[in-house]
Amino acid sequence: MNATATLSIPDAPVLDEDPFSDANIADPYPLFDRMREMAPAVYVAPHGYYAVTRHAEASIVASDFERFTVEGGVGMSDIRKPGAWRTRSPISEIDPPEHTRVRAALQRILSPLVVKSWKEKFAQRAEEIAEAAVARGRVDGVADITEAYVLEVFPAVLGIAVPPERIKLTGELNFNQLGPNNARVAQALERAAPIMDWYQQVLQREHTLPGGFAEKIYEAEDAGHFDKGTAPLHVRSFFRAGVDTTIAGIGSTLKLLAEHPDQFALVKANPALIKGAFEEALRLESPAQVMFRTTTGEVELGGVRLRADTKVGYHMGAANRDPRQWPDPARFDVTRQTAGVHRAFGVGAHVCIGQMISRLEAESILGALVRRVQRIEPAGASRWRPVNTLRTLDVLPLQLVAE
Repeated sequence: MNATATLSIPDAPVLDEDPFSDANIADPYPLFDRMREMAPAVYVAPHGYYAVTRHAEASIVASDFERFTVEGGVGMSDIRKPGAWRTRSPISEIDPPEHTRVRAALQRILSPLVVKSWKEKFAQRAEEIAEAAVARGRVDGVADITEAYVLEVFPAVLGIAVPPERIKLTGELNFNQLGPNNARVAQALERAAPIMDWYQQVLQREHTLPGGFAEKIYEAEDAGHFDKGTAPLHVRSFFRAGVDTTIAGIGSTLKLLAEHPDQFALVKANPALIKGAFEEALRLESPAQVMFRTTTGEVELGGVRLRADTKVGYHMGAANRDPRQWPDPARFDVTRQTAGVHRAFGVGAHVCIGQMISRLEAESILGALVRRVQRIEPAGASRWRPVNTLRTLDVLPLQLVAE
């Protein structure tokens, strides 16, 4: 962008409200609606970043790595600068062409054939958990279904042995650290502190289980496909990709199916719509709410000017409800065609590499439940877990009606 051109482009308007306040974390959508209508990007003064909440512009920020780099990290903290409160990921925080090489190596390991080979294991455990849940009738959809399932099946195929409670602690820490360095980060650090040494060790080669996916990552490092010493970080990245956001997405799907019996009836009548129900839940309640990039220079986005070397957060939770992209965006519609259009998995070079795993887990457990019940009903007040950048349920009381 040349100096003459920038004179006619207005600066992004300023927002003095905190998107990460307790109230906005609990219910982000009223603020998202206001931000979308203010401008294609707004400058969030309390944290010094640009927020992008429209679908079209969020897609640009996520995919245009030449103007919006991940080298500064996908969180709010710039990992290249002093005071950063996060360490670099060897896959999600590098740009092409280096990223292209590393991702190609990971995709050779995580091929569709490999993921398909997990299908029987995932399906068998899904049937067992669904059977037990339906027998109980009244359940917590989070603890008894989503966490009980995902926290067992995915670590097993990855090839690491991690107690479920420790997985939850490290996941909460990760998604809090992607946001501002606020009280939630401090609290998550305090809760996770006793297990952090263990967490670093369990990702090391000597602790991986034979035949697991983690073992193949170490073998790829041996073959020179990754930089030496990055295998534990790749294992960690896949661990995160296959657990927290998947739990969040399945939980939201169960909640929405319980709250919309007409949509559950459609899925019950046509189980092929289970995929659509999951994708629609990802759109409506995007598990990862925001990811960050950094401007590589002064740039124009949607007709507003963004400063150089400044963080830009693309809020998937807002972009996925943009009325410019979807009619009646707050409505849950299992027939809506959203796969590949919603931004819950990102877009471009850094589109989520674990999305096949997430979809397989979701289809397995949701399918096992739908086959066994006539209705899923709310059985009390649900509660969202307060995490800076993750939209996930803490409690989901459900009644599973089999008759």
